[in-house]
Amino acid sequence: MAAAPTNPSRPEQDLEILEPLCAVFRRHLKSLGQKYTPERAQILDVLVRLDDLFEADHLLAEMRRGGFRVSKATVYRTIKLLKDAGIIQQVLLDTDTEQAHYQLVYGRRSRDLIIRTDTRQAIPVELPELVELCERICVTLGLKAHAHRLHIFAAAE
Repeated sequence: MAAAPTNPSRPEQDLEILEPLCAVFRRHLKSLGQKYTPERAQILDVLVRLDDLFEADHLLAEMRRGGFRVSKATVYRTIKLLKDAGIIQQVLLDTDTEQAHYQLVYGRRSRDLIIRTDTRQAIPVELPELVELCERICVTLGLKAHAHRLHIFAAAE
């Protein structure tokens, strides 16, 4: 697998990737004493193609639709490993439940979201001022910002 795909309709969302996504995942697994199995490779490949928010069960359904035989437990364990590796991040669409959604973040600019609590719709927003603010705060502290996450929970009045 090469790098994460770029989306021509959102080129500003993608960053230059210096290392293939599978290599990042392999290195993380190796640091844990685990293997990069064919099932984990297939899960990674399918989630890269989703290019949107997804739930574990949706990923499992896509895997099976693609003809891959993988257990629900393997999907859930692999999602945790991908999250720990910094490849995906969890997105909660509701402040009252723990139903997790995920999005691919490796090689992508941070995606800020307005989450409609009345419709559970996630609306991406571009906030260049927020990126600048995060960078300025980190520089003040002698740090380098790698990413940020802003989720605004809102509903119609």
